[in-house]
Amino acid sequence: MPRREIILQAGNYYHVYNRGNNRQLIFFERENYVYFLRQLRNHLIANGTDIIAYCLMPNHYHLLVYLQTDKFSDLMQAFSLSYTKAINKRYERTGSLFQGRFQAIHVDREEYLLHLTRYIHLNPVRANIVQKAEDWEFSSYQEYIDLRPGTLPKLEGVRSQLPSADAYRGFVESNLDGEKVIKNFTFEE
Repeated sequence: MPRREIILQAGNYYHVYNRGNNRQLIFFERENYVYFLRQLRNHLIANGTDIIAYCLMPNHYHLLVYLQTDKFSDLMQAFSLSYTKAINKRYERTGSLFQGRFQAIHVDREEYLLHLTRYIHLNPVRANIVQKAEDWEFSSYQEYIDLRPGTLPKLEGVRSQLPSADAYRGFVESNLDGEKVIKNFTFEE
């Protein structure tokens, strides 16, 4: 595979995402989502990556990460491989689960962070999976609005930009129709 254009360096934020090969499912049942999150903790968080926000969708995922290590690509490779192997074994399938290597976009301005979390958290609403972001179990939104205690996402930096969980909810719900600020941080269609 060709080398990654973006150099992933400690001390920086990145929007990391990937989708299923041929846009196929990467999650087939609830336990797959739970296992994915467990593997995130084991491979990424335990090795110097802060998860700021996440959303797992049936055929793709979004992570907003802050790197404390320059080994992120290696960690993601091990993470993706472990998840793919588990899914292949569980469903007696072979081959690639993901559409190539993960994509990463450098978030070079902190003012984008808040908008990017909103984009990530609204994914299931925009995909018509749920009517309200808080109804989607497999994102960090419930932690952001204090509906669920969480240990996975690090909320402090983004949440400190707003006075409360209710203010964050209002910020997210005020933009259900689209997010122009972060158009460069999304899948190319």
